[in-house]
This record gives sequence, structure tokens and C-alpha cells, in this order.
Amino acid sequence: MSPKNPNELEDIEIQLLLEGVYRYYGFDFRNYAMASLKRRIWNTIRSEKLTSVSGLQEKVLHDSACMERFLLGLSVNVTAMFRDPSFYIAFRNKAVPLLRTYPFIRIWHAGCSTGEEVYSMAILLFEEGLYHRCRIYATDMNEAVLRKAKAGIFSLHLMQEYTQLYLRSGGKESFSKYYTAGYDGAIFHSFLKENLIFSPHNLVTDASFNEFNVILCRNVLIYFNKELQDQVHKLLYGSLKMFGVLGLGKQETLISSPHEEFYEELAAQEKLYRRIE
Repeated sequence: MSPKNPNELEDIEIQLLLEGVYRYYGFDFRNYAMASLKRRIWNTIRSEKLTSVSGLQEKVLHDSACMERFLLGLSVNVTAMFRDPSFYIAFRNKAVPLLRTYPFIRIWHAGCSTGEEVYSMAILLFEEGLYHRCRIYATDMNEAVLRKAKAGIFSLHLMQEYTQLYLRSGGKESFSKYYTAGYDGAIFHSFLKENLIFSPHNLVTDASFNEFNVILCRNVLIYFNKELQDQVHKLLYGSLKMFGVLGLGKQETLISSPHEEFYEELAAQEKLYRRIE
């Protein structure tokens, strides 16, 4: 019997790994974009001092601690406060005037990671005089990053960089008023947490849980294949109220999505849209 192509064998191993993780733990990575998924799988294999995808499959299915580390490696947690300052300027100019017309504002931050962008939005809404009538639901599939987000403590050495991003995003105050420095951490003030609800939610497998005036799902869809992107777009559309605002990441788009025609552009370059049907 002639041997199989090694790349073909690796693809089979990855399919078996992802199927096992889905069946045993309920996390579905089967329709993630394969190139970045492979890189993150191999990063975990090396960090676990293993030599094959099959070896990783055996370990994650029999060791829940390994599974948690694997999940951290697969979920992309690249984030920063006021990431992409031009998005926040567009949100202030285009979305905030719409939000002023609502007596109560529900916001869903889907795929919130460690929470930097959630606190950024809370600060923006506070400065615009809207935070007291907002409720921000911040969700992620990874409970480890949610715990960090809920704590609201970030590295102190990043605050200089975050201050610059805050100012470039249209910030109106001294950024340091929002946190207290303690040891090597910046502890964000409790009033910013008052209207935040952190909760586990998996965009791939979980259903809608409310109707929202704003949904922010930025830099999440780029890790999904087209089939999964369409599935998530359907979920977001079904969770957004009429005339609600949708914010995507710079590399993401509504073009060719199932509901493209049901939105209008608020700020095309910043991928900020409003539902009109």
C-alpha cells in the first residue's frame, strides 16, 4: 500500500481533532479558516511538547486543563483599548446621534476577548452622556478571558500606548481619570463596570439571546470560512433591532453576506452599518 501525502494525513488528523473537541466539549472549530487554525494548532502542539496532531487529540480529550490551554490558543485574543481609533471617531459622529433617540440602549459586544474594547466603548458612552442608559452584554466563548475582562485590570505599561489611542479616538478627558494604578496593573474604576454584563456565548453554536440597538463583532469573522461567516451574519442580523447599528472589523465586510441588502453604510471605511430592513 503506497503511503498517503503527509499534508493529506495532517488534514485528516485535524478533522478528527476538531470533531472530537466538538463532540466531547461542544466547541465547534470545524469551519474556522484552515490556514490560521493550523498555525495555532501547531503552536499548541509545540507548547505541550508533543509531536503530532494525533498526540494533541489524545491529550485534550483526556486532560481538561490541556483543553483549556488549547482553547486559549485557538481563540484569538489580539486586542487593545481604543483599537482602530478612527472607528471610535466614526461611532461618535455617526452612531451616537442615533443612540441619543433611545430611552434605553442595549449593546452586544460579541467576541469581547479580554475586554479592552468593551471598557473603551463604556468610556466613550460615558463621555457622550449615554452610559447611564446603556447595558453592554460582552460575550466570548472562552471563560478564561472573560474572567480577566470582568476584573478590569490591565497592564500598567500599556497605559501610555492606550492613552495615545484614546486621544486619537476623540477622547475628551484625561485618560488616567478612568483607572487607578496599583503594583503593575491599571485597575479601571467600578463605575465603568456598572452596566457591563460578561457572559459566555459561542457565536458558532449558541442562539440569539436578546434584541440589540448596537452589535459590535469586530475582528472575529476573519477567522471563519465563508459558510460560518454567513451563519454568524444571520445570527447578528436576527439579534439587531430595526435601525440598529452593526460594527465590524476593518478586514470584514457585509458584501456577499446573506443580509447585505438589509443594511446601509454609516461609515463605509470603518465598517459601520445600520439595519434598514
